[in-house]
Amino acid sequence: MNKMQKAIFNWSGGKDSALALHYVLQGNEFEVTTLMTSVNAELERISMHGVHKNLLKRQVEAIGLPLSILSIPGEVTMPEYDRLMSEKMEDFKAQGITHSIFGDIFLEDLKEYREKRLAEVGLKGHFPLWKRNTADLVREFIDLGFKTMLVSVDGSKLDKSFAGQIIDHDLLKELPSNVDPCGENGEFHSFVFDGPIFKHPVAFEKGAVVPKEYTLSAQTNEKITYWFQDLL
Repeated sequence: MNKMQKAIFNWSGGKDSALALHYVLQGNEFEVTTLMTSVNAELERISMHGVHKNLLKRQVEAIGLPLSILSIPGEVTMPEYDRLMSEKMEDFKAQGITHSIFGDIFLEDLKEYREKRLAEVGLKGHFPLWKRNTADLVREFIDLGFKTMLVSVDGSKLDKSFAGQIIDHDLLKELPSNVDPCGENGEFHSFVFDGPIFKHPVAFEKGAVVPKEYTLSAQTNEKITYWFQDLL
């Protein structure tokens, strides 16, 4: 029997991460030693998901795997981010890690970026969901018994009312045709709180839905608003 390869899992707290982790834990190729999450150091929240670090810790405790947080400054440049990530990966490599696992589905440039950065420190990437049909994936996710809530929605693609909704088969029917069923283009992000990878459901309460504006282009000053469902 082949020895399982040691891997870290890039954990966002959302549904694609959860389904990818489920696949890996069901297999015998990788031993996941750690879930790693990038957290905004100033806000103490997962970037783009908006989930607070305390709830992230509660979520990962319910899964039962160690958590490693990569603390990212609030206003970070890409070179600085790459440096921090490379240092983190070097630390993992020193612990015998050979692979870094992601829940990416079809964004080619993102996959290429990840693999290039990993290769620079002698690690490999693994993508369990790669090129799967996103409509099939989200239906399978629901049918497996996972439960997830929309915690961040792109206001240019989805109405504010979607924030805080549970993803089920009925909600999928309400998504506009220009929104990917898995939100793979950034249309939405989610927080998974129950399912087959959890020892018990994650306890939380819903807070307010709040807007946050992002500048897409400094040249054109184009902005976009995301709606965040705060979870306590």
